[in-house]
Amino acid sequence: MKSEVELNVESVQSFAKAIMEEFRKVIVGKLDIFENLLIALLCNGHVLLEGVPGVAKTFMAKTFAKTLGSSFKRIQFTPDLLPSDIIGTYVFNQKSGEFEFRPGPIFANVILADEINRAPPKTQSALLEAMQERQVTVEGVTHPLPSPFIVIATQNPIETSEGVYPLPEAQLDRFIFKLTVSYPSEDEEVEILRRKINASVEDVNPVTSPELIVEMQKVVKGVHTAPEIMDYIRELVIRTRRHPQILLGGSPRASIVLMEGAMARAALNGRDYVIPDDVKTIAKQTFAHRLIMRPEAELEGITADRIVERLLEETPVPF
Repeated sequence: MKSEVELNVESVQSFAKAIMEEFRKVIVGKLDIFENLLIALLCNGHVLLEGVPGVAKTFMAKTFAKTLGSSFKRIQFTPDLLPSDIIGTYVFNQKSGEFEFRPGPIFANVILADEINRAPPKTQSALLEAMQERQVTVEGVTHPLPSPFIVIATQNPIETSEGVYPLPEAQLDRFIFKLTVSYPSEDEEVEILRRKINASVEDVNPVTSPELIVEMQKVVKGVHTAPEIMDYIRELVIRTRRHPQILLGGSPRASIVLMEGAMARAALNGRDYVIPDDVKTIAKQTFAHRLIMRPEAELEGITADRIVERLLEETPVPF
C-alpha cells in the first residue's frame, strides 16, 4: 500500500483517523493509549504499557499491528529466556556446510515484549541495541531490523518479588512513554462483554503499510517547532531537575522526547507546527518513568504525575 502522492500533515491526520476507526471496531475505550502508541511510532519510539492482567494490553498491541498492515511478533519474557531466543543465532547447515543466521522474533515491525520484567537483566539487555540502534549484532555481524520498528513492552505493576527483575534506568529511558492501562468504566465493561461474542482482531482491516508509515515519519520530522516552544520544553525539564522533591530529574533525552512527541501529535492533528498543548498533552507519559522521587516524597504519597501537573501550571506558556 504505497502512496502515489507526496504525504503532508493533512494526509497523516487522515490516516490516523482511519486507523482509529479500525481500532474502535474491537477495542472499547483506550483511545488515549492508542493515540500515544501512534505518536511513539511516528517519532520512532518505544512504549512501556503498565497494567494489571486482563486489561487488553496484548490485544491492543495485536490490533495496533493489524491496523498498520505491519508484521507482529509476541515475545513472552520468562526467567529462562535467553538473548539468542530474542535476536536469533547461527545454526549449522549440513547441506551447505556453513553456519547460517536464523533470525529471532525481534525481526518484525511491531514487537510485543510481554511481561518484560520477568526476564533476567542479561536478556533484557538484548533489547537495548535493537531499541536504540534498530539493529542486532550476532557473532560480530550486524543485522538491520525492519522499518518501522517499535517495541511495546508490558509489565504488571503488582508482582511478587520472586521471578521479577525491575528494568534498569538505562532501559527504562529508551521507552519514550510509560502508559498506564487502567480498568474500564462500568459502561465500557458491558460493551466489552457484548463485543467479546462477535469482535476479533480479524475484523480489523489494514489501513497503512510499513512503507507508508516510514513516509509519515518523514512528514513528522518536517513539523516546525518554534524557538519559544523549545524554550518552554527546556524550562519544564530544568524545573524537574531543580524540584526539591525529585531526586533525579529529566535528562536531555526527555527534552528530545517532548519535542519529537509534540511534533508527532501536531501532525496527527493536521498541523505543521507545534503548539504548547502538544507538549502539555504528552508531558506526564514522558516523565512518568524518568523522574525518581526522593524517599520522603514517596512516603508522603507524592507521585511524579502530581509534580508534573504542578510544573505545567507554574511554567509560563509561550504565546
